[in-house]
Amino acid sequence: MTAQMVTAPMVTMTGSAAWYLVLIALVCAERIAELAVSRRNLARARRRGGVEYGREHYPYMVLAHAGLLVAAPAEVVLLDRPFLPWLGWPMLAVVLLAQALRWWCVKSLGERWNTRVVVVPGMPLVHAGPYRWLRHPNYVAVVAEGLALPLVHTAWMTALTFCAVNAWLLAVRIRVEDTALGRAAAFPGAGLSPDGPAPPR
Repeated sequence: MTAQMVTAPMVTMTGSAAWYLVLIALVCAERIAELAVSRRNLARARRRGGVEYGREHYPYMVLAHAGLLVAAPAEVVLLDRPFLPWLGWPMLAVVLLAQALRWWCVKSLGERWNTRVVVVPGMPLVHAGPYRWLRHPNYVAVVAEGLALPLVHTAWMTALTFCAVNAWLLAVRIRVEDTALGRAAAFPGAGLSPDGPAPPR
């Protein structure tokens, strides 16, 4: 009886941790699909004379996102983080909404979407989908997911670390995009192909 009382919580934790690893694997699969779309669109943009900006910071963005997907499950398993339903279920809902917003951005930008900053002369800015209301909707999804995904299973150290690193990276990224957009203004109707900031409203 005593042994059952001691081992039952461990079975519950192990089961939730296993499901969390499945969630991380699904997010990894989403990232692979995202990169495949990005690579295809980047090739098309370059064939059309697209000019890339911000190559220097891009590897750090890749490293930060890869680190999130490694650190979150590692913290859960190694530090025995619990699944707290009052926190985990709302955070899972945020993760799913972030994915929906991200792919809404991809769909809205079409061939102009990729993970890099690329200016294609002569292509107009996009005003469809979430870009009707937000300047950088894809980054809203990134921030929401970066906070929520670790907290699904109470990996708070990963959440805090990624949010701090991501805040710095996004500050650099948005500055690069604004510079690229300013230079694109020299080309009538030019636009951006990554997160595609809309013009000031």
